[in-house]
Amino acid sequence: MAFKQSLAVLALSLAAALLGTSATAQTYPSKPVKIIVPFAAGGPADNYARFIAQRLQDALGQPFVVDDRPGAGSVIGTDVVAKSAPDGYTLLLMSNTHTVNESLIPNKPFQLMRDFVAIAPINYSDLVLVANPALPASNLRELMAQARAKPGKINYASSGPGTPYHMAGELFKSMAGISLVHIPYRGSSGARTDVMGGQVELMFDAVTTMAEQVKAGKVKALATTGKVRSDVLPDVPTMSEAGLPGYEATIWLGLMAPRGTPKAVVDKLNDAVSKIAGQADVRQLWNKQGAVPMVMTPEVFDKYARDDISKWAQVIKTANIKVD
Repeated sequence: MAFKQSLAVLALSLAAALLGTSATAQTYPSKPVKIIVPFAAGGPADNYARFIAQRLQDALGQPFVVDDRPGAGSVIGTDVVAKSAPDGYTLLLMSNTHTVNESLIPNKPFQLMRDFVAIAPINYSDLVLVANPALPASNLRELMAQARAKPGKINYASSGPGTPYHMAGELFKSMAGISLVHIPYRGSSGARTDVMGGQVELMFDAVTTMAEQVKAGKVKALATTGKVRSDVLPDVPTMSEAGLPGYEATIWLGLMAPRGTPKAVVDKLNDAVSKIAGQADVRQLWNKQGAVPMVMTPEVFDKYARDDISKWAQVIKTANIKVD
């Protein structure tokens, strides 16, 4: 009798849990949702966070509010999300900065795959190596020759340690066997402004944000970082074509939530983001900007992030890359 009662209690508990999960999915969101962007305003993360926020608001009927919290190579804003309630109302707009930081900044107050759950990727885009027009080098081979002739005399800017812009520069240094001085900024906007102003010679930046500056002649593009040429800058060679075979680096974006967020909420957000990324007008718009939509289940995105952590851990170890 006691055994039968235990089974009945267990069945009721499971039924209640399933009903609770269903109710959570049906009622979420019932109030505004905050998307924390741990990067400065004006860069790809901020821009695409605002785009996704508006589309999620349209799809799910509640405001999705973007809150920029830059600093410490994304650590400050990310830690805010890690310490937030796991209820789906505080989300993280993350990039491969986060997967790099797992090895580059091991003593963070959080661990990405321990303290967060993957929701969905958003998109990826190539980077472009740009130079101030006053830099004598007119192509990648000339730049590498100048850097070898004058080691440590050429600077490159980034939006902070561990960001894709920083790691693209460190990968370049390692593969080319050259010495460049890294100048970290709190965000990509300041770095971009100083490259155009001549305070810094070089920068790897997202094609999505730098293409217009290239076309306007405010910077000169030496190479893009994808496997093939960018549709946005088709006249600019890839790093491999320009003289550094095998070089590849991109920036990708995604959404995560604090660990413990109900799976029903994660799945509902994944479904909404995936539908947004699959819309024809979104794909057309992003293609013009140089961004490629990414669609994965939460489980596949989790593996993708873990694989990226392993990839950059090996690069950081092999190249002996340290935070400046």
